[in-house]
Amino acid sequence: MTDFHSYAPAEGHRLPHDPFNAIVAPRPIGWIATCSRQGKRNLAPYSFFNAFNYRPPIIGFASTGAKDTLANARDMQEFVWNLATRHQAEAMNATSAMTEADEFALAGLDTLPSIVVAPPRVAGSPVQFECRTTQIVRLTNSHGGDIDTWLVLGEVVQVHIDPALLEDGIYRTERARPILRGGGAGDYFELGDRFDMRRPG
Repeated sequence: MTDFHSYAPAEGHRLPHDPFNAIVAPRPIGWIATCSRQGKRNLAPYSFFNAFNYRPPIIGFASTGAKDTLANARDMQEFVWNLATRHQAEAMNATSAMTEADEFALAGLDTLPSIVVAPPRVAGSPVQFECRTTQIVRLTNSHGGDIDTWLVLGEVVQVHIDPALLEDGIYRTERARPILRGGGAGDYFELGDRFDMRRPG
């Protein structure tokens, strides 16, 4: 097949909606809890999120704009990632509102205390990672110019897993019904069919 829709991103995609984040998808959601220096709680979802290292486990999310989550992760050097599932999809969406209110209260979410860090965990989320901020990197374009986006990386220092997601000690990803972000204005997905394939050698 050679008849591609090709374009240079800097010149526009010539489509009704930018396909970039629909192609790199579905993406896991970083549902990030932080606290300010004054102890104010913050909870926000980030669709540019993923795991970046195995040992030590490091996860990261990208904040477009200098939002409260970025400031808190920088100031307090810690955050909590909560697994966003289909059960809490509407609550997760409610926490994306641009507001000065406490997002936990706004979305009607109960909390659980963390063990190592100050930010609380989302009660009802079946997995949470308590993290220490390790790096914050401002992204640049190909010409070296600063972009209004920061990558926040953190080492996972405490893990909490609902035992219902474990089968013979093996974590079953599909049982949690994690929700994943697509590319359209409201595109979300649940995890699809599982298949087994082992690495050669």
